[in-house]
Amino acid sequence: MTLHDTPLIDALLFILLLIPAVILHEVAHGFVAFRLGDTTARDAGRLTLNPIRHVDPVGSLLVPGILAASGQNVFGWARPVPVNPSGFARPVEGMAVTALAGPATNLLLALVVGRLGPFQQVGDTVYLQDGGLATRLLLGFVVVNAALAVFNMLPIPPLDGSRLLPLVLPPAGRRLYARLAPYGFLILLALVFVFEGALSFLSDWIRWLVQVAV
Repeated sequence: MTLHDTPLIDALLFILLLIPAVILHEVAHGFVAFRLGDTTARDAGRLTLNPIRHVDPVGSLLVPGILAASGQNVFGWARPVPVNPSGFARPVEGMAVTALAGPATNLLLALVVGRLGPFQQVGDTVYLQDGGLATRLLLGFVVVNAALAVFNMLPIPPLDGSRLLPLVLPPAGRRLYARLAPYGFLILLALVFVFEGALSFLSDWIRWLVQVAV
């Protein structure tokens, strides 16, 4: 979808929608970890809504801006909140719950905002009953949060799926995965920009979540 006919303004509007979504996503990680006994995020000053503490120049600005300008699904990431599972009474379960807190927050945001907007769904298509900018921004926020929830489940660092996959791998698999982790950022950029269409399968999940939300 587009929010404005001018590509640059459209990209800026999507970035403005993305930033609060990724901030709440990361704060959810830190808050859940804190409630489960890990104070790392709190000690690092990450239990705050201050964008400066969370925004990643590439993941929160550059990547979503390029995606929006090219008409693709907009997603991105913030600086990952530090988590130390040794602070959890049950490290495996604590890490799983903490990792899921971010995508769950985005799902909740999509559902809440989706119920607020004057949208009408006919079949697989969502229509705007009011074509004003405010309505388009509401739908854009739903789309952004649905995209974040889906995108972050990919098992590629620094995404949340990378914190879940090691929990189900055998020891040898975890060691191999840990060796690949430093290259996760490059793998992610390659999938988004070099191997065109590699992540196109995510669109069906994003579209389905938007339909559920509205």
